[in-house]
Amino acid sequence: MRWIRPLSPDTAEDADVLGAKAAGLIVLRRLRLPVPAGFVVGSPACRDFLRDGHVPDGLDTELATALRTLGAERVSVRSGAAVSMPGMMNTVLDVAPADVAPAVEAVFSSWHTPRARTYRELHGIPHDLGTAVTVQAMVFGDRDEHSGAGVAFSRDPNTGEPTPFGDVLFGHHGVDVVSGESATSPLAELADREPAVWADLVAFLDRIEEHYRDACSVEFTFESGRLWLLQVRAGGLTGRAAVRVAVDLADAGVITRAEAVRRAHHDVADVARIDAAEVFARGFGAVPGVAVGAVATTADAAVRMPPPVILVRPHTSPLDMHGLAAATGIVTATGGLASHAAVVARAMGKPAVVAADLVVEGTSIRAGGRELPEGTLIAIDGTSGDVVVGSPRIVTGEPDPHLRRLLTWA
Repeated sequence: MRWIRPLSPDTAEDADVLGAKAAGLIVLRRLRLPVPAGFVVGSPACRDFLRDGHVPDGLDTELATALRTLGAERVSVRSGAAVSMPGMMNTVLDVAPADVAPAVEAVFSSWHTPRARTYRELHGIPHDLGTAVTVQAMVFGDRDEHSGAGVAFSRDPNTGEPTPFGDVLFGHHGVDVVSGESATSPLAELADREPAVWADLVAFLDRIEEHYRDACSVEFTFESGRLWLLQVRAGGLTGRAAVRVAVDLADAGVITRAEAVRRAHHDVADVARIDAAEVFARGFGAVPGVAVGAVATTADAAVRMPPPVILVRPHTSPLDMHGLAAATGIVTATGGLASHAAVVARAMGKPAVVAADLVVEGTSIRAGGRELPEGTLIAIDGTSGDVVVGSPRIVTGEPDPHLRRLLTWA
């Protein structure tokens, strides 16, 4: 086939053609981990579609053949560029095979949405790459009481601590986890609710980390007690976490000290913290650091207002990308540590607090009987999860012993 490749262990994991998502899934298949069957429409087809305004000749025929081979009653259709762009392009779930050339076209078209263009400009991603599209047999996180979805990191992405970390949502699809619209549970709740799924997940994370020789994260769904992996990414760590992981892996003999020094090239300054202050609201620290700025309750306001601003939203979505880019820090009232707001903030290195006990109403925020209008100066602590009014005293945390060791090696 010219345009389509199977999600097979024998397929070369060329991310430039198949996208980072499919390349990672092929690696998982080689590791004999559970990945729903599927195939990939390569990014050259997207580039032709964007240039000509229609799918390239022969793609319809190849899709029909691939779908017959797949034999699934329902499928998922997901974007996957060569460079990860979390949430910036369309995903179409629970699609009948007859509706897959429209779902694929919808994903192709989303390459040029304003949010996707903004993300690429912020991260230096070329606009002419296009996206691959991964089509897989659908697995249902809302099938029954033993189903759900989540995001799991092999190590804490904020500290580097070697323990599984992430969010899980029982009885829902993965899109509900990453959107931030739903109240998720800590990943460790899987151990109590679905011990077999938890045991498999921990074992799979170990195997994946061993292969990549680095911290990693996966998106997963479990259907009726059976675990499926839907995506794998490297790291996604803050600077301090990257330092600890590099040092720990060097100590374990997984990488050399020289490689540890090369890997930990992030901003690794000591993390700032808010000193004792009156707390307006409190949530979960999603990205360490302190940010001070005026409250902006919409992405448009964050762009319009003079900096620095703190974007405070019920939750964020890809449509908020311009506001996330303009903000110094981010607060959401819902969502977990693997939500859209947390993932994007972590990628941008911006302090963030999620699941804060506040309400966004119009152009003001309210918590504990107190209301703050847009423009009020606040500070957020992305470690403690505190949101305070005004500009409090800021202190620097204790020196990082892992950083000291890394600098000695350097």
